[in-house]
Amino acid sequence: MRTVKLLWTILFSYSLLFAAAGAGAQEKTGNKEGFQLEPGSVRIALLEPSVRVGSQSTGGMFEHNADWTDQAKENLEAELARQQEALGNEIVRLDLESVPQAEELLEYHALFGAVASSVIEYQFFAGNRLPTKKQSDAFEWTVGPGLADIEALQGYDYVLLIRTRDAYGSTGRKLLQVAGILGAVVGFGTAVKSGEHIGMAGLVDIKTGDLVWLNADLAMGGDVREADGAEKRVRQLLEGFPGSSDNEG
Repeated sequence: MRTVKLLWTILFSYSLLFAAAGAGAQEKTGNKEGFQLEPGSVRIALLEPSVRVGSQSTGGMFEHNADWTDQAKENLEAELARQQEALGNEIVRLDLESVPQAEELLEYHALFGAVASSVIEYQFFAGNRLPTKKQSDAFEWTVGPGLADIEALQGYDYVLLIRTRDAYGSTGRKLLQVAGILGAVVGFGTAVKSGEHIGMAGLVDIKTGDLVWLNADLAMGGDVREADGAEKRVRQLLEGFPGSSDNEG
């Protein structure tokens, strides 16, 4: 029994070391140079968040779970509505099923996801920065100027986009993770990650299409299937939101 306990202690310690090493190498927030947002100065359109929840198979494939997704979306929407009052400016939530040019907005939502993923890969991980960005911390990213032509966004200054994707490791995946950690301890094998919890929240200037603020993480906390987990996730997504009360000073 003492041997088993010792083994699990070692495995847990190594998993913490791997997690700390990954977390230490990644930035999580970026702002366009010179961008500031005064409380009460703008109107922001909040697009319907993109939420996907499922399981992660033994082989690492994402398997969508509609029930989990529906519950997570309900929890996240409720928490967003509760927390948005502290964001410092007027925010109006837009339902993509009932606004003009919804298809174009969905395309921009997906494009934002692609751009945000590129920011994570090529800017937040300093070692991966593209040659043109290696010597600079300049935050210069865009989704293009077409947002200004979308009728549903007329009268707004910025659009807030939120995307989350959670894959909870299956039993087989968790066992594979343990085997990988054990292999690393004894000098062979490859570390395997169980579970995937990605979140990104970004603010885009509607006139220019420039991404002016992004908060994104490949390892977010909070089980979005539960109300308290959704509260934690939204708090993380909106941390440091420009003009918000928690960003003063």
